[in-house]
Amino acid sequence: MQLPKNLNIKAVFVFGDSIVDQGNNNNITTIVKCNFPPYGKDFVDGKATGRFTNAKTPADLIVEELGIKELMPAYLDPNLQAEDLKTGVSFASGACGYDPQTAAIASVIPLSTQLNHFQEYIGKLKGLVGEKEANHTVNNSLYLVVAGSNDLANTYFTVGFRQKQYDINSYTDLMVDGAADFIQELYKLGARKIGVFGIPPVGCLPFQRTLSGGIARLCVKEYNEAAQLANTKISAAINDTLSKKLPQSKLVFIDLYDPMLDLIVNPQTYGFEVVDKGCCGCACILYRV
Repeated sequence: MQLPKNLNIKAVFVFGDSIVDQGNNNNITTIVKCNFPPYGKDFVDGKATGRFTNAKTPADLIVEELGIKELMPAYLDPNLQAEDLKTGVSFASGACGYDPQTAAIASVIPLSTQLNHFQEYIGKLKGLVGEKEANHTVNNSLYLVVAGSNDLANTYFTVGFRQKQYDINSYTDLMVDGAADFIQELYKLGARKIGVFGIPPVGCLPFQRTLSGGIARLCVKEYNEAAQLANTKISAAINDTLSKKLPQSKLVFIDLYDPMLDLIVNPQTYGFEVVDKGCCGCACILYRV
């Protein structure tokens, strides 16, 4: 990962869902947890930490590549060290989304509460390093947002809760409004460099293949088209509206859909053999992740 020579990122903060949840769901009352084997089977000491993967998450890989630290800690980790506050934490919660109902259905931490946690974090950082340095850290750090998959895959298509109220066009509008509100609130708290990850081809997620992909477990075209629609709208909101509305901000939409679909269609190119099954789980939840 190459950064401009005049850009020095000392801290990274992540918000969103299970892609970057480092263990925040461990100590809340929800069934959406993965702090048990076989999760973490390829992590340090084969330990299940609450990361929704067999090893490191994208958040870990990003801070490692930037030379900040080896692992991104969860903000709600009871063993979080004061020094970790200086270089960034994850506020993300697996199964949340831009739609507030998505987190409510799964009893996880909504984006609004993640913002509250970030505000709480700022207070702790000021107590640790002083107001001037804390403000400098907040204004000059990198912020990453990963959400939207659960809104479509769970709340809209699987549970069907929102299908009774919205068609897919109006529901993706609701998602975009949620994303825009979140970005603006994050900006008000001091964030300036914000990367928003797009939604992957949710119709090709193992869980969705199992539920809706038929006997052959094919990718679900309707779900993928919904992801593309949401991505188009979120990208436009970021590039055409928010970037102009928020002074001194640097907002970037990061496409996940095309590279992930290419990986799924051409796995050998990337060194993969299996792309239609989850890394972890057993029996009925094998294809969940």
